[in-house]
Amino acid sequence: MEDDLKFRTLKEEDYETICEWWKWWRWPVLPKESLPDNGKSGFIIEKNDIPIVACFLLITNSKWGILEWIVSNPKYKEKDRKKAIETLIIGVENICRELGMKHIFSVVKNKHLINTHKKLGWFVDEQPSREIIKNL
Repeated sequence: MEDDLKFRTLKEEDYETICEWWKWWRWPVLPKESLPDNGKSGFIIEKNDIPIVACFLLITNSKWGILEWIVSNPKYKEKDRKKAIETLIIGVENICRELGMKHIFSVVKNKHLINTHKKLGWFVDEQPSREIIKNL
């Protein structure tokens, strides 16, 4: 990891920041109770105390982890944004290895995120699929 990019777990106060990012990117804001560990089971990359990109990790009762809701700070315009995203994904991969997971699953639409995953050795199914959700 780059020395100036800091990988850390989410804190309670990060939730509001992530909600603002979701709103800016026109994503639905997920309530804390719908996120793993009430919105704290995730990670964020910072540089000089400026949050750049975050995600959540769902830990299953199998050898699978689910990396979801990768979202970035829309106001961060530095050239190392791509490196921050890579650092986040690699950091999650390392955490999953430490937890004994054998696979990580993610749903990605953004072409830049897809290309980043490919670059990092993820299998990307080229056939489009649909997310199917039923709110109860």
